[in-house]
Amino acid sequence: MKKILVTGSEGYIGTVLMPILIDNGFSVVGLDYCYFADGNLDKSNRFNYQRINKDIRDIVLNDLKDKNYFAIVHLAALCNDPLGMINEDLTYEVNYESSVKLAELAKLSGIERFVYASSCSLYGDGGVEPLHEDSPSNPQTPYGRSKILAEEGISTLSSDNFSPVFMRNATAFGFSPRMRFDIVLNNLTGYAKVDNEIKILGDGKPWRPLVHIRDICGAIVAVLKAKKGRIHNQAFNVGDDKENYQIKTIAEKVKNFYPKCNISIATKNSSDTRDYNVSFKKLNSDLKFSISWSLDMGIKELKNHYNFIPLTKKIFFSKEYTRIKQINYLIENNKIDNNLKWIKK
Repeated sequence: MKKILVTGSEGYIGTVLMPILIDNGFSVVGLDYCYFADGNLDKSNRFNYQRINKDIRDIVLNDLKDKNYFAIVHLAALCNDPLGMINEDLTYEVNYESSVKLAELAKLSGIERFVYASSCSLYGDGGVEPLHEDSPSNPQTPYGRSKILAEEGISTLSSDNFSPVFMRNATAFGFSPRMRFDIVLNNLTGYAKVDNEIKILGDGKPWRPLVHIRDICGAIVAVLKAKKGRIHNQAFNVGDDKENYQIKTIAEKVKNFYPKCNISIATKNSSDTRDYNVSFKKLNSDLKFSISWSLDMGIKELKNHYNFIPLTKKIFFSKEYTRIKQINYLIENNKIDNNLKWIKK
């Protein structure tokens, strides 16, 4: 059994990834700083693995050396644009500098693979032509810039014995115990359920590629199982060519499942300058991986879960499932300091 360390193991993707890794025959250890541990939407008990409570900025060589890790899957980050704008310096420290440092320590520890959860956000304003892995990056936010800087820094560490891989995930959707209602499809379907209205918070024109979290997890498993020559120091856009949509089209898809809801558009001109259409052919041809979840399948899944919970306004608008709300709450109530460190009582 190959042993994998997963940072961000208790987050939106991590809580779905951990049991998938176990089901695929890996031994897993989780590492998380647990900002979002209060959110557990399906009340599941997932901790059938070792979990380390630690800030990735504080990881040292002894945390990794002689632990027999085959790979690190690095999910932990300030994970979206609003969080990245709280403090740009902190965003670069956590997402860029700490990621490169972690990769350096992994290499020194003899860990063979380093799977970095990057993002298609680094393409920024790319227009309607499909962008591939060699296309220029044009990040529009500190979050996007931190991702490309981390990729560049980690890539320089590649060697015969150390293989970084960069998973440029499309915008995620789908149900997770550590749910997020601050990403586009989960948000639009949530509004449809609790407000009987599908609320587009911008102008609906930007393009976004979408991918289900289970397909992100499947791609990670494929990378961990692939031969080194196929993945060594490579970037992969994670998604599918058919799953590029304008936000207004995503809303129309949601309406097919909530036909009594109206679609509302908040602004005529969005301040969001991210707009990109992405090609995923390399994922299919080089990694031999194809996604399983379509947008329609994801909406159906979310609707079923929202009905089962059932999702209410109180849950949908609660801080536990919107990253910026939770971080602001922790700061304002002196749970964490302005450097996002837990305050010891």
